[in-house]
Amino acid sequence: MKIQNLEELDTPCLILDKSLLEKNCFKARKKCLELNTILRPHVKTPKSIEIAKIALDNQEGPITVSTLNEAEYFASAGFKDILYAVCIIPKKLKRLNFIQQKYSCIIRIVIDSTYVAQEILKYSKLHNANFEILIEIDCGEGRSGLDYQDEMIGEISRVFEPNHKTKLLGVLTHAGHSYSTKDKNEIISISNIEREEAKASLKKILNFEDKSQIISIGSTPTMFLASNLDGISEVRAGIYMFWDLAQASKGICKIEDIAITVLASVIGHNHQRKRIIIDAGSLALSKDISANKFMPEAGYGLICNPHTAIPFEGLNISEVHQEHGSIKIKSTDWFDKLPIGSLVRILPNHACLTCAAYENYNVLENGSIIDNWSRTNGW
Repeated sequence: MKIQNLEELDTPCLILDKSLLEKNCFKARKKCLELNTILRPHVKTPKSIEIAKIALDNQEGPITVSTLNEAEYFASAGFKDILYAVCIIPKKLKRLNFIQQKYSCIIRIVIDSTYVAQEILKYSKLHNANFEILIEIDCGEGRSGLDYQDEMIGEISRVFEPNHKTKLLGVLTHAGHSYSTKDKNEIISISNIEREEAKASLKKILNFEDKSQIISIGSTPTMFLASNLDGISEVRAGIYMFWDLAQASKGICKIEDIAITVLASVIGHNHQRKRIIIDAGSLALSKDISANKFMPEAGYGLICNPHTAIPFEGLNISEVHQEHGSIKIKSTDWFDKLPIGSLVRILPNHACLTCAAYENYNVLENGSIIDNWSRTNGW
């Protein structure tokens, strides 16, 4: 593509700093290498083939997805080892099996119900389908999954027949509650509990071959603060690729590590209310304010210099409407510094939600837009 300057881009749009992306992905791979475990990047964050390849250092490797649309998108690009990390329901098995057969890939699935286990086996026999299964364990988040001591783990395992092509491979857990604290000792404690409860839950599975056991855990904070993942097969994490203000607010990353920003234009000055209005509102940024718990100055996003992505002191998006963002200013000097038509970049609170509004990334390298990478959306 023709190299573009930021000024040539339509706003709002996503800007992805390629060097920061590569740096962030390298750190995650290095951390998992040190922990002697496999990194299975969660590509629900970027939903992009090019970015997934960077996360895997252009090697064939496993990925995690959150929708069947993502599974098909990545399978069509040649990814063969995919984990669909949301509990499956019976009516989705037909589409899942279609994707596996069309692209000659394996999409591991997750369950926490005896009923669904029975339906999977029934479908597998009826359609000669092959499924690989993990039981989801709740290690404290309180979302989906079973307690590691729940007898239903054994009940589910009894559904699956020895030597059948549809196999129960192990367990999966997600320490999503690690996002709720900035206390690093507490995150380390959550990481230890995640590891030990996942390992303990495996003992509930009956007729299980140890040589094939899989223990899949995951969250970015627990991955980076873990010092011991003995016995863990793989780690699923995703936000580390981009980082965001929610993670920076907890000290998991630094603001300067954030690789994704929204480019926006100043479209108005409200002199009476001392507001600068931009063309990025709730649809362009999301209404997520998760960073505000530990970084109240974040607002709906921090306003940055468009060329350096360094935050302007004291400027954030204080209010959003569907297509308008409002920047509250203390000094009217900002009207001169940010005239109508000028550009700003915005650091997002939650990168996954912000990026979901867009169809592509404008890839920035050495101050210029060098490429445009598409992404998938939907379910």
